[in-house]
Amino acid sequence: LDACASLVDVPQGKLVHAHAIDSGIEPDVGVGNALVTMYGKCGNIEGARRMFDSMPERDVISLNTMIAAYAEHGCGNEALQLFRQMHQEGFQPDKITFISILEACAGLEAHLQGKLVHAYIVDSGMESDLFLGTALVNMYGRCGSIDDAWRVFCKMHKRSVVSWNSMIAVYAQH
Repeated sequence: LDACASLVDVPQGKLVHAHAIDSGIEPDVGVGNALVTMYGKCGNIEGARRMFDSMPERDVISLNTMIAAYAEHGCGNEALQLFRQMHQEGFQPDKITFISILEACAGLEAHLQGKLVHAYIVDSGMESDLFLGTALVNMYGRCGSIDDAWRVFCKMHKRSVVSWNSMIAVYAQH
């Protein structure tokens, strides 16, 4: 399934999926997550969601995978809706969740939702994470909030080439 996702080979991935069903492989969370990942990375969002919905059991990885698929393929509203559902079902978002949901906010230019996610990150005690800081700079920049992007950038304890490039891109865009 990883090879199919890397090659963006949906037909081959569907064959592997069908073979797994025909072989009687018990559907578990790991197999379900791999299938959601494969469909999502191949751009088959409907297939990813069908697989996600058919999973008898889900975990944070399942939710992160589906949220990331939505965010990567321009379905930001669906990503935000699933993020809300995740919270309602009692799952705790992790760094991967936040990075994906910030990408969804950036794609939608949803500044207010992005600020709410930022507050959630602060409340979760993850605001000092380099990757989240860079994702926040990117989100604020794409939403047109240069001041917020700069504030986050200045508060970052560590900066990488990627975080510097993100801040430079904010200024270049605006």
